[in-house]
Amino acid sequence: MRQLRRSEERGHANHGWLDSYHSFSFADYYDPRHMGFGALRVINEDRVAPGSGFGTHGHRDMEIISYVLNGELGHKDSIGNGSVIVPGDVQRMSAGSGIMHSEFNHAKDATTHFLQIWIQPDARGIAPGYEQKHFRAEDKRGRLRLIASPDGADGSVTIHQDARLYAGLLDGDETAEAAIAHGRRAYVHVARGSVNVNGETLQAGDALMLEGEPSVALKEGKGAEVLVFDLA
Repeated sequence: MRQLRRSEERGHANHGWLDSYHSFSFADYYDPRHMGFGALRVINEDRVAPGSGFGTHGHRDMEIISYVLNGELGHKDSIGNGSVIVPGDVQRMSAGSGIMHSEFNHAKDATTHFLQIWIQPDARGIAPGYEQKHFRAEDKRGRLRLIASPDGADGSVTIHQDARLYAGLLDGDETAEAAIAHGRRAYVHVARGSVNVNGETLQAGDALMLEGEPSVALKEGKGAEVLVFDLA
């Protein structure tokens, strides 16, 4: 199975301070054909205006990954963490039995552009947790760098689900490939630029869902930043 979904097919909400695109049903956007893909439940592409943000709110039983593309995102939560997330950082927050947090763009003149990703955990009611790591651009250049996994392999952040998330940067003649094991599926999201994925040309915001194919193959990147999800 191969399904291509273009950026403009996503849900969209513009609240003034927040301009958000939803890859899957979220908040007021509902599409029964796009409720998630395997354990992957949310990919929101958010642009937060200067001096704005998400006030304190709660989550339960979800693995939440934040991936900043431009600008900075301030974070505070009810288990004592306070940080600023910048491009290259990957933040993982396990909501578990319940957590409160806020996210804010403290800049006076710069928009924060980031992806927020929700992955359903393999167990409910776990203790809330937090992790943040930085992955250098050179480690993602012309390859797929593991950034999240169930076992923290290769220095990735640890999520409570049989899922792996890779990030790659591709330009020109650079290529990258990841095998898809039998019985697993892949979801490819282009965060910016353009790239050829398994023969399909994808632009920023586009996604390609794959089942029954042996690998994800990336080539012909033009300023491309790509996320690849390996899912059960």
